[in-house]
Amino acid sequence: MPPLRVLIADDEPLARERVRMFLAGKPTIQVVFESGDGADALSELRSNPPDIAILDIRMPGLSGIEILRELPAERRPAVILATAHDRFAVDAFGVQVVDYLVKPFDQSRFDLALSRAVAQVASRRRVRSAGSDSNADPRQLEVSVDGDSVLVRAVEILWIEAANNYCLIHLFGPRRLLVRATLGSLQQKLGSGFVRINRSALVSVREIAELRPGKFGDYTVGLRCGASLPLSRKSLSAVKAL
Repeated sequence: MPPLRVLIADDEPLARERVRMFLAGKPTIQVVFESGDGADALSELRSNPPDIAILDIRMPGLSGIEILRELPAERRPAVILATAHDRFAVDAFGVQVVDYLVKPFDQSRFDLALSRAVAQVASRRRVRSAGSDSNADPRQLEVSVDGDSVLVRAVEILWIEAANNYCLIHLFGPRRLLVRATLGSLQQKLGSGFVRINRSALVSVREIAELRPGKFGDYTVGLRCGASLPLSRKSLSAVKAL
C-alpha cells in the first residue's frame, strides 16, 4: 500500500518544522505539500487532494476552518487542526475535523491525532471498496432529514446513536445525519450486520475492531473509525459471539 499523503499548512515555519519532525521515521506517511498560506493550501486541496491535512487555524489568505468550509464534506481529507488557541474548538468540530491540537503539543499527543486520521482514511477506503464490490450490501435506509426523504446506503453507516426522539447516524467521511426516528425502528430496518451494543448505540458489525476490558468487568467497543463506545453487560455475549 502506498504511503498516506499529508498536507501541512501553517504560517509559522517552526510549527511546520515541528510537524515534519513528528512525522519523521513513519514509513507509511509522505509529506506532499507544505504552505504558510491558507489560499495556497485550499488550491492544493482542490487540485491534488491528500489523504490527511494538518492545518493551522490562523493563516494569511484563509483560516483552517474557512478552508474546510470551502470544500464539500465528501471531498475533505482527514483533517487535524493545530492552533495556539482553544476557543475555536466548537467551530472546528462543526466542520468535522478528526482532532484539535492546542500548541504546544508533544509527540505522544500528535501521534494520537495522527492515528485517528489514519483510522478515518482506512474507514473511507473500506467503504469505497465495499461500494464497488458487486457482492456489497445493497440495502438502503430511507430516513427523514429536515422533512426531506434521504436514502442512505447501509454500507456507509458506521454507527448510530439515540438522542431522545432522534438518532444521529455517523457515516464515513466523517458525515452525520440527524434523523427523526427511534433506534429500535432503525435497527429493525437494517437487520443483520448491525448490533446493539448498549441502550443508545447501534453499530455496524464490520466496523468493530476490538473489545477493550475495563477495570470492573466492563468493556468498551473500539471501532475502526477510531470511536470508542461503552458496551452494556446485556449486549456483551452477543458482541463476543460476533
